[in-house]
Amino acid sequence: MGRAIRTEADAAAAESAQADRTCASCGRRMPSTAAPEAKWCSRACRRHGVDRTDLALEQRIDELLAARARTSSICPSEVARSLEPDDWRPLMEPARRAAQRMMARGEVEITQGGSVVDPSTAKGPIRIRRPR
Repeated sequence: MGRAIRTEADAAAAESAQADRTCASCGRRMPSTAAPEAKWCSRACRRHGVDRTDLALEQRIDELLAARARTSSICPSEVARSLEPDDWRPLMEPARRAAQRMMARGEVEITQGGSVVDPSTAKGPIRIRRPR
């Protein structure tokens, strides 16, 4: 009989914490079926992890946003081009993932058409800006 009784508030807090978890590699929201201690959303993300290129992309996002007005935004292609001017296309998806990780930490917002969007479901062109 030593089991603690969970209140509705405890259950809601646990559910909220589960819903807010993001993958350490891609920044996507974790599936609700993932184990509570899981850091990765998939085997591919676990294998890839976060490498030096990913960290360089995050740093470049910070630098590009710092060089602009607080109300300005940047495109992931600008980030990719600033690191590899001649061969930037392979860095497009890693730049989007870097922005997703930064959004999960509250450092940036990802927008489409000027409105903040959920990066886990956003399709098509995005912009990156500082939180407002």
